[in-house]
Amino acid sequence: MANEPTILRALPQENFVETTYIKELTERSLAYLDAGYPVHFRGAAGTGKTTLAMHIASKRVRPLIMIHGDDEFTTSDLIGGTYGYTKKTEVDNFISTVLKTSENVKRRWVDSRLTTAVKYGFTLIYDEFTRSRPEANNVLLSVLEEKMLEIPAVSGEGNYVRVDPNFAAIFTSNPEEYAGIHKAQDALRDRMITIDLGYFDKETELRITMTKARVSEQTAERIVNIVREFRETGSYKFNPTVRACIKIGRVLALRNAQASYKDKVFRQTCLDVLTSETFNLGVPINKKSETCKVLDELIKHHAP
Repeated sequence: MANEPTILRALPQENFVETTYIKELTERSLAYLDAGYPVHFRGAAGTGKTTLAMHIASKRVRPLIMIHGDDEFTTSDLIGGTYGYTKKTEVDNFISTVLKTSENVKRRWVDSRLTTAVKYGFTLIYDEFTRSRPEANNVLLSVLEEKMLEIPAVSGEGNYVRVDPNFAAIFTSNPEEYAGIHKAQDALRDRMITIDLGYFDKETELRITMTKARVSEQTAERIVNIVREFRETGSYKFNPTVRACIKIGRVLALRNAQASYKDKVFRQTCLDVLTSETFNLGVPINKKSETCKVLDELIKHHAP
C-alpha cells in the first residue's frame, strides 16, 4: 500500500541569512505567487535555489509539500493511484433462521503529493523538476493554467479536482547538462515566472560563511575574497560557490586553524576544496599547475 504524502510545516529556517539581495528576491517571488503564477528558480548547484524556495514557503504560512524530481516518475507518482483494496461486509440476521451476508470490494485510491497540495491549498516545492520526464510533468499544465487537476474517475471524485485558491508552486532546476536531466517542455515553462540565480553578492556570501561555518568576520572575509577572486580568474571547469567558503570555514573552525598563508592547514584546505570542486572528477590535479599557482598567490594576497 502506498504511503500517504508527508506534509511539512513551513517554519522559518534557523540561522537563515537574509541580506538586502535575499529580501529583494523574496519580495519579488511572493508577489508573483500572490498573483497566481508559479515561480521557477533556475541556477547552477550551490546558488541557493532550494534554500530560497524553503524560505519563501515559510513566508506564506501554509503547509508545505515537497517533490524531488526523479527520472522514474510517472503521472501517478504525482497525482496518486489505486493501492490495495477495501472490503465491506454486511450481515443480516433479522430473522434468526436466515443469515444473509453481502460483500463489497473496491480498490483504494490514495492521493499523491500534487493532488494533496492542490486540494488543500498547500505550498508545493518541486525541486529539480527537470529530472522528471516531461510526460510525467504534463499533468501540471492544466493545474497552472486552468486551475484544474485531471485525475482518474476511480478516485471517487470525478475526473477533475479544482485547484484551491491558496495553492502555490515553486520550481527549481539546474540548467547545466548532466546525467538525468530532461528539457522542460515550452508549454510548462511558459506558465512560470523564471528567476535566474547566479552567485550571491559579497555581503551575502560573507554573512552566509560567518553563520554556517561559525567563524569570525575577518576569517570569513579572507575566505570569501579568495573564492570570489579565484572564480573571476576562470582557472577552473566548474564555478566555485559559497559552499566552498562554508567547507573551508568549517574545517578551520574544527581544526582551530587560522585564515593565514602561514597556516599549512589553511593553505591545504583551500587547495583541496577549490580544486576538487572546480575540476572534473577523476582528473588528477597537478599541484604545480598554473591554476594551483594562481590559487596560491590569491591565498598569499588575501590572507597574509
